[in-house]
Amino acid sequence: MRARILPAAQVAVLAVAGVAILTINSASSANSANSANSAAGAARSPAESLFVEMGNVLQHPRCVNCHPAGDRPLQTDAGRLHEPMVVRGADGHGAPGMRCETCHHAQNFDPAHVPGNPQWHLAPIAMAWQGKTLTQICEQIKDPARNGGRSIAQIVRHLGEDSLVGWAWAPGAGRTPAPGTQKEFGALAKAWADAGAQCPP
Repeated sequence: MRARILPAAQVAVLAVAGVAILTINSASSANSANSANSAAGAARSPAESLFVEMGNVLQHPRCVNCHPAGDRPLQTDAGRLHEPMVVRGADGHGAPGMRCETCHHAQNFDPAHVPGNPQWHLAPIAMAWQGKTLTQICEQIKDPARNGGRSIAQIVRHLGEDSLVGWAWAPGAGRTPAPGTQKEFGALAKAWADAGAQCPP
């Protein structure tokens, strides 16, 4: 099980050799699983370690379900294929006659368990995260040819401020939100960028 992003009160930003890094103050760090992770993480750069922490959100079902490897969105924490059957379509907004906005409106409709956002759509297939390693996801995010032509600074703003990304923390009834908050995630992404935006090996 991946660790959660911890509340801001448990995250300290330190300056080490002029590079901002996040250190997680958690009692759980003493357990054996985290001890093994600590040994593996000792060889990582600060930026690489920060991106590993970002992976707790990026690889969460709230994100992966909209970044599928195929042409159908995924649903639930189990990543089941979307029902009713819908497909990506030419622009990621669904096929003619079955557009995303047909069912997904400006906000969640909890009585029917239908999520909502004014921008509701699938991520481009070039940004498919399902089945990818964290290193592969990092490389995709950094590549302007796949990320919509965004710079690292624009990626940081997208992750920390975009309302559709923000839906992951307010997904409505019956869905597990992404860990932490979007504000904390945006700060983590900025720290990663400021530390050199390196990808973990």
